[in-house]
Amino acid sequence: QVPVVESGGGLVQPGGSLRLSCAASGFTFSSAAMSWVRQAPGKGLEWVSRIGDTGGNTRYADSVKGRFTISRDNDKNTLYLQMNSLKPGDTAVYYCTDHANDYWGQGTQVTVSS
Repeated sequence: QVPVVESGGGLVQPGGSLRLSCAASGFTFSSAAMSWVRQAPGKGLEWVSRIGDTGGNTRYADSVKGRFTISRDNDKNTLYLQMNSLKPGDTAVYYCTDHANDYWGQGTQVTVSS
């Protein structure tokens, strides 16, 4: 069983929105701080956002601040990333990862293009 599974990616026009989800299992999700990380084509990993175990202590990369919102539902063992006002520069594979075990999923592709 894969500990984290991302979903919700897709093709969206500039200015559009997407909500990514990350379903966690096999570890104590409610005790784990979580992050979203992305990798654009031909580039390295870029940290996007993080959230504390109880939903507080959120932080964002400058490149997404004011446009993206991270949240979590510990009852559903799920992490979210609401992405608004998307730009072509947001095109990447998005991964969720937990800070306790460093689990990574397979990622979900987000493509912003007209």
